[in-house]
Amino acid sequence: MNDVIFLWGGWLPVVRIIVVGTLTYLGIILILRVSGKRTLASMNAFDFIITVAMGSAFGRILTARTVSVAEALVAFLLLICLQFIITYIETRSKGFHRLMTSQPALLYYKGNFIEKNLQRERLRKNDLLGAVRKNNFGDLSDVEAIVLETDGTFSIIRKKENSGRLTYGELLERNL
Repeated sequence: MNDVIFLWGGWLPVVRIIVVGTLTYLGIILILRVSGKRTLASMNAFDFIITVAMGSAFGRILTARTVSVAEALVAFLLLICLQFIITYIETRSKGFHRLMTSQPALLYYKGNFIEKNLQRERLRKNDLLGAVRKNNFGDLSDVEAIVLETDGTFSIIRKKENSGRLTYGELLERNL
C-alpha cells in the first residue's frame, strides 16, 4: 500500500505534470503545424484513430512518471508520420482511397427516402428531418436531395427551378 497515493503526493508530481504537459503540448502544436492542414482536416476513420491515439498518449504522458518528454514527442511524431504515409498512399491509389475513406451516400432524392442506404448507414428518417431543420428548411418540400458526406455531415440540396442544368441529385443518380 506504500505506492498508492490517495490525496496528495507532494509538489514534485504536480510540477512534473505542469512542465511535461506544457512542453508536450507545445511539441504537439509544432508537429501538427509542420505536418500540414491534412492532419487537422475533416476526419475519416484513420484520422479518428490518430486523434484518439494522440489523446491517449498525451494523457499517459502526463500521468506516467517514467515517460520522458522526448519519448512523448517521438510517439506523436510516429503517429503523424503514419498518418502522412497513409494519406500519401491514399491520394495516389484509388483502391486504397476506397478502403480508407467511405463514399457519400444519397439518402433522400426527389421526395423519396432511399431505404437501403438509410439501413446501410444505420440512420432513421427522423435523423434526416432533424438535419433538414438544422439547415433552416421548414420541411422536405424544398429539398431535392440529402447526402451523407464522407465526414458524417449531411448535405441538404435545395430544389431549383428547371434551369436546363442537372441538379446535384441527378448527377449522383447517374453515377449510382
